Amino acid sequence: MNDSQMKVRVQKFGNFLSSMVLPNIGAFIAWGLITALFIPTGFFPNEKFGSLVGPMVNYMLPLLIGYTGGRLIHGQRGGVVGTIATMGVIVGAPDTPMFLGAMIMGPLGAYVIKKFDQLIEGKVRTGFEMLVNNFSAGILGGALALLAFSGVGPAVSAFTSVLVSGVDWLLAAGLLPLTSILIEPAKILFLNNAINHGVLTPIGLEQVQQTGKSILFLLEANPGPGLGVLLGFMLFGKGIAKQSAPGAAIIHFFGGIHEIYFPYVLMKPMLLLAVIFGGMSGVFTLVLMGGGLVAPASPGSILAIAAVTPPEGMAYVANFAAVIVATTVSFLISAVVLKSSKQTDEDMEEATKKMEQMKGKKSSISREITSPATAGNGVFPENVQKIVFACDAGMGSSAMGASLLRKKVKEAGLGVTVTNTAISTIPTDSQIVITQEKLTPRAESKVPDAYHISVDNFLSSPEYDALIDRLQNGGTEEQPELVEESGAVVPHAAEDDQLLLEENVYLGQKFRTKEEAIRFAGQALVRGGYVEESYVDEMMKREEITTTYMGNNVAIPHGTEEAKKSVLKSGFTVVQVPNGVDFNGESAKMIFGIAGKDGTHLEILSGIAVICAEQDNVDQLVNAKSAKELIAIINSN
Repeated sequence: MNDSQMKVRVQKFGNFLSSMVLPNIGAFIAWGLITALFIPTGFFPNEKFGSLVGPMVNYMLPLLIGYTGGRLIHGQRGGVVGTIATMGVIVGAPDTPMFLGAMIMGPLGAYVIKKFDQLIEGKVRTGFEMLVNNFSAGILGGALALLAFSGVGPAVSAFTSVLVSGVDWLLAAGLLPLTSILIEPAKILFLNNAINHGVLTPIGLEQVQQTGKSILFLLEANPGPGLGVLLGFMLFGKGIAKQSAPGAAIIHFFGGIHEIYFPYVLMKPMLLLAVIFGGMSGVFTLVLMGGGLVAPASPGSILAIAAVTPPEGMAYVANFAAVIVATTVSFLISAVVLKSSKQTDEDMEEATKKMEQMKGKKSSISREITSPATAGNGVFPENVQKIVFACDAGMGSSAMGASLLRKKVKEAGLGVTVTNTAISTIPTDSQIVITQEKLTPRAESKVPDAYHISVDNFLSSPEYDALIDRLQNGGTEEQPELVEESGAVVPHAAEDDQLLLEENVYLGQKFRTKEEAIRFAGQALVRGGYVEESYVDEMMKREEITTTYMGNNVAIPHGTEEAKKSVLKSGFTVVQVPNGVDFNGESAKMIFGIAGKDGTHLEILSGIAVICAEQDNVDQLVNAKSAKELIAIINSN
């Protein structure tokens, strides 16, 4: 395994750890505020309210982590079994907050029930599904809870005690500031959340139980080192870096988005010394003055730090002093580095690209630190004639997105060709390429010279209107007429070749998971004679690449590019789910299963896209009482 693969795996594991904690940060803050306010040494000591502190840290927070970890692995069902297993580890070690135990048992419980579900898939007799599902979750969850109670809980408790003792030793020996040598560079590698929430938070919460606060919550979250670098660029930087530094400093210091200063450090690697020594000086100040927080500060904003600073002693003075000292030291070193080196705009752009490559995806804040002309992977072309939507297979989400943008282009009177295709077949002469966020890196590697736009909602993305405005103001040459393509000219389906039939419309369906919903839509395509059985598995693989949720409560599951050979003829299945089914945190109430062959499905897909672009229309589809009514709504465009 090469270094790049190892880095990706470490980042992925770290992201998984932090993904169990980050969604529950609100609960941690609630617990921290109650602790700071009502414990005997709090702002407003109250024995009755203070009694909430123990149960919240011992039960509520670990159970939330266990449920979230389980849900990440196997949806709602995984979350339930993960919670049961987590309860075992909590009761098995009642004297230790079981955050590490929850991070183990939550995903483990979900993994076990996921494997069980895969084992029995298709083998349960009709009518017994609920019985088998409920009893399997109960039996396996109960067994894991017993295992956690008798073995995992005590083991995790002993391990936590070792970690806490190690931290105490570092404090006693005065060596804790040296942790910045590891923490600050690791942040630049996007391991900050993994370090903060996967390692420091569990140990810190154990310290809070013993001493009422923990210095560990400020080892990574201190905004001082990054602020010092940005102040250095404000005074001694040049070009884009100097112009963007003030805005970045505000976002970093008050918004707590530390990622925004990473490109500035990558631009001048010697600035790693600034953040390392800044971090070390901040930690030294905390040790010297007795600083610390009662809960994680997430995001690492000065406002969040102030909110969870304990009231006793000199905690506020110590914490703010640590931020000021870290900022000062980082700024002084940054000033020396910047004054002794040359800088160009190209350095800033290259550093931002390098950051995004390290992160593995587009950065949500990169637009704040690059010029508009270079925010994409290429330069926005002066004379746009060809826009391409691309997705994995080129027959689902990209076709819908292309239909909507084509309509907007036509209404704006612009002579621009809008096509859609699979990523593997993006034309080399493409000027603008639009893809889902997770697919953008693949598209960029295919046509690196094109201008790339990422969207997360194909049905109602603000990027469409922004692009139209830019095209109108950019002086594109008008063509004789709009060419409507999808890799090739879209053929009209024969009038007798009906693609959307009443028998393929399923109303009032209920599903526990998106996987169940996708398989239902796929099996309906199989029954309709549109695809071979293998197409259903390819639909599942397509969903793993990136979600087929389109926005506006609409999902369009379909196969991968490889699945095209399994398509017998074009067709649709429409699945109405009034109560919705979870698609990666979004609720899909209308699911369109698609099988496309030779482009004959694109005309009706275009109609669906136009209809579903309006939420009111989607609501009408969700409330339709018959297949005939639903099809009539789709055909009304």
